[in-house]
Amino acid sequence: MDDWLIFRGTDSPHDGIKNLPQAPKWREFGDAKEKQRGQTFQVRRNEIELVNAALYLRRPLMVTGKPGTGKTSLAYKVAYELQLGSVLQWPITTRSTLQEGLYRYDAIARLQDAQGKDNTRDIGKYIQLGSLGTALLPSPHPRVLLIDEIDKSDIDLPNDLLNIFEEGEFEIPELARLPEEYETVKVRGYDGSVATITKGRVRCNQFPFVLLTSNGEREFPPAFLRRCLRLTMENPDEAALKKIIQAHLGDGVMSEAETLIAQFIQLRDKPDAGDLATDQLLNAIYLVTRERSPVGNDKERLLKALMEYLTTT
Repeated sequence: MDDWLIFRGTDSPHDGIKNLPQAPKWREFGDAKEKQRGQTFQVRRNEIELVNAALYLRRPLMVTGKPGTGKTSLAYKVAYELQLGSVLQWPITTRSTLQEGLYRYDAIARLQDAQGKDNTRDIGKYIQLGSLGTALLPSPHPRVLLIDEIDKSDIDLPNDLLNIFEEGEFEIPELARLPEEYETVKVRGYDGSVATITKGRVRCNQFPFVLLTSNGEREFPPAFLRRCLRLTMENPDEAALKKIIQAHLGDGVMSEAETLIAQFIQLRDKPDAGDLATDQLLNAIYLVTRERSPVGNDKERLLKALMEYLTTT
């Protein structure tokens, strides 16, 4: 049966797109995505304990685990449950620097706009705080900062973060050297907010809840690790997988899901096998439990493709 196909590879245009069902919850976008991520993530006892320890101690929490174990979702769970606002995300690349996380100053735009005039009063228009800089703004409660995939960073970034994690403040030199009449300047935050900076210094009064994720692909300096609490996220067991599926897809899919969960665990836990992520299982269950879904050989081929290992050994 091909009634599940939207794209058919035909020679003529058609209106099959009208049959496209609602997106899976984990592939919705906009404000709903962040809320959904916080609502549906299933947290385990040891994760709860380490999150609380990090909150009490005002220390960053480094979360290590294989892809798909829920490292980033934990940050959204904390923000959602404790009503700490939107998650401030800093996705790390090999080119990421401390400066990028703190703020960006557009000197070229300021120079172009000046055209021979003194535009010191408007300097705040050319400065935007990064996610780390925004997290360090004074606030009644800690903000949630997600530093995602820190192990992708340049070798120097972890050491560059040491002083920030210890002191909870930083200086914006472009504002610090302004004359006294410009002691306070309004700048844009990473989240679109407007912040007032005094004498060029940003100083937190509530250290943010900082969650750093790592795939375990490198080691970090002892001085950096000393400033962090560390959590290793394990693969979810059968009971946890059932809870995850129920949270995302409801109870109605569980009869079909039982067999796929068993197959998934068998493949994932096979000795010397590659990695499988939980969202691969979610994708498979979603596709085969729709009103229009693949059957027979189509179903078997699709499930095999969706359950391919992410890595090889």
